[in-house]
Amino acid sequence: MLYTIIKENTYKDSIVLMLLSNKLSAIDGVSKVSIMMGTPANKDIFKSSGLGTDELEKAKPNDIVIVVDTDQEQKVDEVKEEVEIALKGESDSQNTSKGQEAHNWKRAMELANNPNLALISIPGQYAAMEAENALNEGLHVFMFSDNVSKEDEVKLKQKAHEKGLLVMGPDCGTALIHGVPLAFTNNVNEGDIGIVGASGTGIQEVTTIIDRYGKGVTNALGTGGRDLSTEVGAITMLDSIKALNQDPKVKVITVISKPPAEEVQRKVLNLLRNIDKPVVTLFLGDKPSYQEENIYHAYTLEEAAVVAVQLSNGDKPNFEPTTADVNVVLKELQVGIKGYYSGGTLASEAAMLVRDAFKDTMTEEKSDSYVLKTNTHEIIDLGDDVYTKGKPHPMIDPEKRIEMLEKSVNDPETAVIMIDNVIGNGGHEDMASELAPAIKRILDSARQDGRQLAVLATVVGTAQDIQGYEKQMEILKESGAIICKTNDQMVRTAIQLIGGKVEQPIVDVQKFDYTKENLAVDDKVMSFINMKPSVINIGLKSFTEAVQNSGSECVQFNWRPIAGGDEKLMKVLQFLNYYEGGTI
Repeated sequence: MLYTIIKENTYKDSIVLMLLSNKLSAIDGVSKVSIMMGTPANKDIFKSSGLGTDELEKAKPNDIVIVVDTDQEQKVDEVKEEVEIALKGESDSQNTSKGQEAHNWKRAMELANNPNLALISIPGQYAAMEAENALNEGLHVFMFSDNVSKEDEVKLKQKAHEKGLLVMGPDCGTALIHGVPLAFTNNVNEGDIGIVGASGTGIQEVTTIIDRYGKGVTNALGTGGRDLSTEVGAITMLDSIKALNQDPKVKVITVISKPPAEEVQRKVLNLLRNIDKPVVTLFLGDKPSYQEENIYHAYTLEEAAVVAVQLSNGDKPNFEPTTADVNVVLKELQVGIKGYYSGGTLASEAAMLVRDAFKDTMTEEKSDSYVLKTNTHEIIDLGDDVYTKGKPHPMIDPEKRIEMLEKSVNDPETAVIMIDNVIGNGGHEDMASELAPAIKRILDSARQDGRQLAVLATVVGTAQDIQGYEKQMEILKESGAIICKTNDQMVRTAIQLIGGKVEQPIVDVQKFDYTKENLAVDDKVMSFINMKPSVINIGLKSFTEAVQNSGSECVQFNWRPIAGGDEKLMKVLQFLNYYEGGTI
């Protein structure tokens, strides 16, 4: 039976509530619990999950809604008590946190010391309004929030460009600004390699490999995945490339993206051909057919990182892919590769390599929820919206990954299972310890069935990350997983185990004509990337802690929707506020 609890006028961010949902669902006698804010979008998620009730419709956007599915009515009081304890603990944490906190823009600007960046991680339907407020205050914007319309993205980025500011995002998962981590980011040494990327885990994989080679990164500027679409036109990427070019500390520029729209790719390459510094590009999924005198076109994330290091050292680019040593005896029926990823770009790289290895023998099946699906192989990005509606991202919550691991062992065709463990700021505090028991169980289950399996794992991280890079690898290794240094190595190893091989592209150097471009950059952008940012964090409190721990100033803006969450009324108030020169 379903029971509904509504806590009026009590706003909390979505990740706090989703993690609490998972905890409460583990109570004996409770089939399921879901806790979300009472927004129209969240009400739809409740209904689609079979948790729709008449009482749910009464909730307002500023109300916390708890729906409990249980046959024991007394369990509802236990859930209520646990919710009160959790929310009180969250409030106590806020009251004892470092620094002061604000509840509106006026107070945030008063508390901040010369702020120059707004970090936004609130629900997508409100994020564009707050990003516009930040631009009106003269701040650069990092938008972790997703579900922002492309129309709003274009409007915000054009406005930022005109004001000499950057908008990173929306749906931007990663950035490093002068050593300060934003959102899901690893702790990486500073150095002379500058990065601009449209992919979050792509930036993480490249920066951590660079770090492990003993080199470092000046800045890693995220753009959001749609920046290179035809509509947006790479506004943030082009401005970021110009900034890295003007930065005297940057020796090598690295550009990471999935293949852009054709006309946008031409625009990006034309700009890069105007630059004298060595450049590495990776348009993941677009197999290089040529190299250029000053631009190295990489095929994989590891190759992009290794070549950037070689160019930084003044060496000639020379990438040689590797595979891990694996001692697994497979049966003739075992021909399938399964990849269960928390990193979307890593999943895309895996799918690309599998396609290229078996392109003449493999027929793909159409599926919106898979990055790659054939009759034998499957690669899934478990961070995709299909899997995260009403649930935390798999970098935070292992539940869905464990479910997929245990399901995979029942398929007698499964030969290799691949998983990534992306550690660092924003991630689970010890994901390896969550995944290890499941890995051990499926390996034991396969052995009992007279089969062997290869479970391959890679850790995306550095020695400076709080989870401990070596520790995470050791925990996974003890569970029976075979550790691979990079995603590239992991996927090539999987392919080799079932008799395939990925051919590294061999290409000639070509020369192209290009149009001269103005490489000037606004002083506000150069100032931004050449010092630790002063941040106003609007949303997830954990992002404030990461910024402060890196030695940068950050004011926590404990945002909640004004005007009862009525978007039309909020926009009217926003217009009147800045028209009259005030600050809400």
